[in-house]
This record gives sequence, structure tokens and C-alpha cells, in this order.
Amino acid sequence: MHNKVFFIAIILLLILAGLACNKADNDYSLPPSNQTPPVFNPNSPIDSQDPLMDRIGEMSLQEKVGQLVMVGIEGYNNDAQVQKMITEDHVGGLILLKQNVKDLQQMLDLIQTLKESNSANQIPLFLSVDEEGGRISRMPADFMKLPSNQEIGQLNDGMLSYQIGQIIGDELRMLGFNMNFAPVLDINSNPDNPVIGDRAFGTHADVVSKLGVETMKGLQSQNIISVVKHFPGHGDTSVDSHIGLPTINHDMDRLNSFELQPFAEAIKNGADAIMIAHILLPQIDPDHPSTFSKIIISDILRRDLQFDGLVITDDMTMGAITENYDIGQAAVQSINAGSDIILVCHDYDKEAAVIEALLEAAQNGTITPERLDESVYRILALKEKYALDDRPVSSVKPEDINKKIQALFNDYSL
Repeated sequence: MHNKVFFIAIILLLILAGLACNKADNDYSLPPSNQTPPVFNPNSPIDSQDPLMDRIGEMSLQEKVGQLVMVGIEGYNNDAQVQKMITEDHVGGLILLKQNVKDLQQMLDLIQTLKESNSANQIPLFLSVDEEGGRISRMPADFMKLPSNQEIGQLNDGMLSYQIGQIIGDELRMLGFNMNFAPVLDINSNPDNPVIGDRAFGTHADVVSKLGVETMKGLQSQNIISVVKHFPGHGDTSVDSHIGLPTINHDMDRLNSFELQPFAEAIKNGADAIMIAHILLPQIDPDHPSTFSKIIISDILRRDLQFDGLVITDDMTMGAITENYDIGQAAVQSINAGSDIILVCHDYDKEAAVIEALLEAAQNGTITPERLDESVYRILALKEKYALDDRPVSSVKPEDINKKIQALFNDYSL
């Protein structure tokens, strides 16, 4: 009798413990801006109940393909060609460059008209910029300039990096942006590097990892999507990829012990998006630059480093691509290698060529429906995670940002 009572008591205790654990699990929820986007799995039985999959199922092929492309603008205005790409081609986002910024009011007007052009579409735009600080800045003169990553790296202070990320994020959010192609996670190991230089936090992997991750977190804290770059590492190149295709003869041991470390740390700390560089690594993939190398994107980045976020190419109109490959076919190969978004910053004809090539590839099965939906799913999930919308900016106060920058300069003697 005593044994029977003892066993019943044990069973009751186990049931109560299980209920307590379930309650703890159910009570745990992250704030929306920190939620990890769901992972696309076409074979999972729960996908039939996934609202994102339902949404993808309602999209036309052209709408899906459009989400895979981010384009640039040729001048200061939202012209007819840009409006067509938004309303008819359904491009997923746009990037503003220095050539698109005359002054604060013009920049605000341009961003607002881009949002208005997208008002008939159900999916909001990625509105992006390269705002690294230092010499790579797109902000109008109303805002104080921030120090370069090299200057920040010399102080090697994680809190400073986080505050820099916060200020940039605050600035961009105020203007209506939602994505920033920063921070640079390249290690400036080659003093003859013509493209990185003071854009890097330093020459050591640990410094770049620490400061880069903190800057990324600072951007994210202001609900700005941080796109870390340039995977798998542009720091040891001697050719500017804007002009030609750099070659780096490193093997996997070297990459794992050096170039990949900052990216691995960023992934561990919640990186949402990574930009792929135009670099040829003959010892890794002798036939394809990293931009459309399945080995580098699908095997190394996704499988080995376990990154399931957004993969975005560097600008496909750079000389590394246009001087060596057909831009449309390169875009198709990049998607099939594992990229999610093709960035095309210049030349409306080239932008149209990329959209047309991707659409044709999706129609004839070169890009399979499963591969297309996988990228569209990641894109929609990230837009949903950051609660993107096309609402107008309410107010812009550069003086508020400048006070924060000046205080930072005073605190750190910059």
C-alpha cells in the first residue's frame, strides 16, 4: 500500500513539474524587433498554416521575382523609370547613393515619393543606404560627420561602437530609411588595399569582431536592419572590385582562422543580413567569384556558419562583374548559389536586364519555384520582423542628432 501511494505521489510531482515548464515556455516571448524570423521549410507540415506561406501563395511570379531585386536611382528625383520598377516590377527595395542627395529637404522628398509609389503594393520597401561613418557617408550637410571605423578601432571601446551604431540608426530612422549596409567586418590586413583602408575597424580579427558586432547591435536597437559586409572578407585584396575582380589565394584554414571570424561572431549575435563581396578565391572555388559561388554562399556561409538570414550581393554594376560576366546571367547564378537579393545600384538598362533575366529563369525553371519561394520567404520574414511600412516621416531634427554626436566627441575626445 505504501509503495502504491509513493508511486502515485511521484507521478503527480512529474505532472506538476511538466506543467510548470510549459507555463514558463509559454510566458517567454521576445519583443517584436528581436524575434528571429521563421525559417522556410517547404517539407514541414506546419507550413500549410504559416501566414507567410499563404501570402507567398497569393503572389504572382513577377511579384516574387521583384522582391529579389534592390535598385538604385540615377538622380535626385523619383522619375518614371523608378516608378515603373516599383509599381510594375515590384522591386523589393531601393538604395540611395551620394548622387541622390542634394540637401535635406530633397532627400526627404525623394524618400517620401518612393514610399508613395509603393502604396498600391502590399509589401513595404527596403529603403537602404551605405552609412558607415568616415568617408563613406550619404547624409546631407545638416548632420555632423562621424569618425571613421579606423578611428573608432584605435580606441577599441565596445560601448563607443554601440553608441555610434545607435546614432546612425537614429539618424536613418528619422529620415525614413530601414536598412543600412554597415558595419564593415573586413579586416584591413593588406596595407595596399585600395577599397577598405580606414573603413575597417583594424588589422586584428578580435578588434573587428568586437566593434563590428557592437555597431550592428546599435543599429538594430533603432529598428534599422544592419547588413554586415563584405563576406567572406575584402581586407586582403589589392584590386578595387569597383574596377576589376580581386583574387585572394587563401585556403579554408586561413579563412576560418582570420577573415571569417568577425562574420561568425556577427551571426552568433543575431546578424539579420550579410553582403557578399565580388572576390575570386581559387583555392575555394576556382570557377566562380563569391557573388555566385554555391560553395561560399550555401556551403560555407549557410551550412558551416549556420546563417539563415538574408544574403545580399554587392552592387552588380561594379567592374568585377560587368567587365567579366553577363550581369543578367550572373544574377541568376547568384540566386541559385544561395543569394536572396541582387543589388543593382546604377544604370536603368542594367537594372531592367537583371529583372528580365530573373523573371525568365523563374518562368523556365532555371530558378525553381522552391528556390524562389525560399528567398521570398526570408525577405518577407525580415520585413515583418522589423515591422516595415511605407508611412511618411513625421519630423526631422538634425540638431537632436548633432547634440548626441557632439556629446560623444566630448566623452571620447574624438
